[in-house]
Amino acid sequence: MAEPSILGHRFADAELLDRALTHRSASHLNNERLEFLGDALLNLFVAELVYEEHPRADEGEMTRRRAALVNGGSLATIARAEGIGDRLHLGPGELKSGGFRRDSILADAFEALIAAIYADAGWQACRDTVRRLFAGRVHEGAHTPKDAKTRLQEWLQGRGLPLPVYELVATTGEDHARVFEVSCRLDALSILTGGSASGRRAAEQIAAELALAAAIEHSDAKP
Repeated sequence: MAEPSILGHRFADAELLDRALTHRSASHLNNERLEFLGDALLNLFVAELVYEEHPRADEGEMTRRRAALVNGGSLATIARAEGIGDRLHLGPGELKSGGFRRDSILADAFEALIAAIYADAGWQACRDTVRRLFAGRVHEGAHTPKDAKTRLQEWLQGRGLPLPVYELVATTGEDHARVFEVSCRLDALSILTGGSASGRRAAEQIAAELALAAAIEHSDAKP
């Protein structure tokens, strides 16, 4: 059983901590349900921090700041810094493929741990943990850049053009190494791009980045 202290919290219920660190590849008693709850708790507490620390930010900027703080890559970075990967319980396949280093698995485990702290010690303990872990990160960067999908949408709207259409083209690979292939179509400009990534949203961002570049090039080429 895992050492009952992590993320600065000492668990009264060590079995709850073990559940939060158990990937679905290792047991049917895994962290997926905790992950669901942890995602909601993180979004709330980080939104509260962003709201407090950026009093002049509008809704759009606050949304982008929160999204940048709680996306999979950001959570995986915190998980690595806290040594979560070394404590995960993974099945043989995930161990062999290096699952303890994968962003998605680390981010999911981090979310599960946040929920486990809530279940173990209550609302205030969970809130205090999130605020301690994210307080410094909320201040980083004076401006959070817009993602590719947002930039593409705004570029099209500014020219009175229809919004892009995203479609899931294919999903390949095993559960532990799934790859999503997504297309982005700009009908008004006859542009079609594609993106591949381990998550559908990430694939859409890649396709949108390529579509925006193609749309700008198309616009610049006009006489």
